[in-house]
Amino acid sequence: MGEKVEHEEPRLQEDERRRFEQAFLPHMDAAYNLARWLMRDEQEAEDMLQEAYLRAVKSFHAFHGAEGRPWLLTIVRNSCYSRLRQLRGRGSAASFDEEIHGVPDNAPPPESSLLVEEARQSVQQALEELPVPFREVIVLRELEGMSYKEIAAIADISLGTVMSRLSRGRAMLERQVVKRLAEEP
Repeated sequence: MGEKVEHEEPRLQEDERRRFEQAFLPHMDAAYNLARWLMRDEQEAEDMLQEAYLRAVKSFHAFHGAEGRPWLLTIVRNSCYSRLRQLRGRGSAASFDEEIHGVPDNAPPPESSLLVEEARQSVQQALEELPVPFREVIVLRELEGMSYKEIAAIADISLGTVMSRLSRGRAMLERQVVKRLAEEP
């Protein structure tokens, strides 16, 4: 796991704290979801969320927008990428805990539940195996419902690059899922 570094929590004035909470607390689930998919490890995702929260507090004075979600997700993304570079330098690989990250099954008929579960696992595994830049835009678009413009701002890439990565990422995802399903007995 990551090294724990004690941070002195930055302080906000009461009115700033309320503005901060209104701008960012509604988006903590989306921030965690992005961190979880990028880090592929629950503890690392929680660490990155905490780090992003501290960074957001420290730089809150620079936030002048009405939309906190893209700003917070940008901070989460940058925190995750910094940590991934650090882990890559050490040769570490993050793991993905199926029980924690699994999508709940809404009780399909018993005869189809196995097929549904296999398909879900195939899609999830294929998404995990995508290179991070493609996985990132797919998670932001398909799981978080972000607009192309918001994704471009968060990932600090052009709108054309967002569209290209989504297209290529979806194609890679489809090929992986088809391949996985064809290989299963």
